[in-house]
Amino acid sequence: MADTRNDFSKGSVFKNIMSLTVPMTLAQLINVLYSIVDRIYIGRIPDVAIASLTGVGLCLPVVSIVMAFANLFGMGGAPLCSIERGRGDLEEAEYIMGNSFIMMIIFGVVLTAAGLILKTPMLYLFGASDVTYIYADQYVTIYLLGSVFVMVGLGMNTFINSQGFGRIGMMTVLLGAVANIILDPIFIFVFHMGVQGAALATIISQGLSALWILRFLTSDKAILKLKISRFRLQKSRVLSIIGLGLSGFTMSFTNSLVQITGNASLQKFGGDLYVGIMTVVNAVREVFSMPINGLNNGAQPVIGFNYGAGEYDRVKRSIVITSLIAIIYTTAAWAAINAFPGFLIRIFDQEGELLAEGIPAMRIYYFGFFMMALQIAGQTAFVGLGKSKRAVFFSLFRKVIIVVPLTLILPHMFGLGTTGVFLAEPISNFIGGAACYITMLLTIWPELNRKKKEKECLAKAAEA
Repeated sequence: MADTRNDFSKGSVFKNIMSLTVPMTLAQLINVLYSIVDRIYIGRIPDVAIASLTGVGLCLPVVSIVMAFANLFGMGGAPLCSIERGRGDLEEAEYIMGNSFIMMIIFGVVLTAAGLILKTPMLYLFGASDVTYIYADQYVTIYLLGSVFVMVGLGMNTFINSQGFGRIGMMTVLLGAVANIILDPIFIFVFHMGVQGAALATIISQGLSALWILRFLTSDKAILKLKISRFRLQKSRVLSIIGLGLSGFTMSFTNSLVQITGNASLQKFGGDLYVGIMTVVNAVREVFSMPINGLNNGAQPVIGFNYGAGEYDRVKRSIVITSLIAIIYTTAAWAAINAFPGFLIRIFDQEGELLAEGIPAMRIYYFGFFMMALQIAGQTAFVGLGKSKRAVFFSLFRKVIIVVPLTLILPHMFGLGTTGVFLAEPISNFIGGAACYITMLLTIWPELNRKKKEKECLAKAAEA
C-alpha cells in the first residue's frame, strides 16, 4: 500500500510549496553560513587577510565541482523519486535513492584522488599567484579529503526534502552550520591554523550532517528508506538519474567554469585585489540567491508529484506561484544590493582599497538581478517534470555560451578591463533568463493542456 503521508496532490498548492520552501530556505541560509562564516573569519586574520581571502576564493571552483557531482545524483534522483511516489511505486523510488547514494560515494572518492593529484596546476589555472597559492593549497587539500562527506551531506538531503520532510532537511543543515560556526574561530584563531582551520571546520561539520542524514533515511520515520538491498546499480536507472541530474550538475559545473574564467581575467587585468573582490561578490550572491534556491527545491517535489499523479492543473499553478514569488524577491534583492553595497562588503573586509573598488563592481554585477528569477523558474519546471535535456541546454546556454565568452572578450573592448568581467553576468541574466522562461511557456503549457484533455477523455470512456 502506498504511503499517503505528504501527498502533494491534496490541499492548497501554495501551502504545499511553502511548507517545503520555508524550511528549505532557512536550510539554504544556514548552509550559506558554511562558506560565509569561513570568509568572514578569514578576512580578519592579522596581516594576511586579503591574501588568505583571495586564496580561499580561488578554491571556489573546486567547491563548485564537488557540489556539481552532489547535484548530479541528488537533484537527478530526488525528482524521479517524487514522480514515482506520485505514481505510488515506492519500491522503485527506493531503488533510485539507493543507486544515487552509491554513485555519490564512488564519485566522492574519485574526486578526492583526482583533486589531490592535480591541485597545483589546477590552482594556478584558477588564477593563483605565488602569494595566494600557499593559502589556496592549504584550504583545498583539507577540503578535498572531506569530499565524500560533502557529497552525502548535500546530495542525500534532497531525498529527505523530496519526501516532504522539509524541517528534517533544515535540521540537517543546521547541525552542520552550528558546528562550523563553533569550530571556525577555535581552529583559525585559538589553534592558529588559519585557512587550514576553516577547511577542517567545514569538513567536520559536513561529516556530522552526513551522519544525521543516514540516521534518518534508515529509520522508520522516512517514507523512502535507504536499504542495502537497493544499492545494486542498474544501468537504465543510473542513466535516468544522471540524465535528469545533468541540469543541476551543469549549473554547478558551469559556475566553476565561470569562476575560473573570471578569476583568470581579473588576475590579468586587476591582480589579486580584484580576485578578492570577486570572492566577496560571490559570497554576497550566495546569500541573496539562497531564498531562490529554497523556492526551487521546495517547488520541484510538488511539481513532480502532481505530474506523476496526473494533476496537471496543479502543476501549472505550481509553476505560476513559483514564478511570481521568484520575480518579487529578486527585484527586492536587486534594490537592496544596489542601495547598500558598501555595507555588504564591510562584512567581509574593511580595507579601503577593496571597499572603494568593490562598490562599483558589485553594482555592475548585480544589475538586473531580477532576470535570474525567470531562469530559475524555467529550470525548476523543466527539472520537476523530468525534462532533463531542456534543463541542461539552458544551463549551458547562459553560462557556457554567454558568460564565459563575454568574460574573455569584454575586458579587451573599449578599455573595459575588469569592468568587462563584471558586466558579463547581467548581460547573461537578461538573455538567458528570457530565453529559458519563454521556451518553458511555449513547450510545457501545451503539453500539460494536452495531457489534461487525454485524461478527461479516458475518464469519460471509462464511465461509458
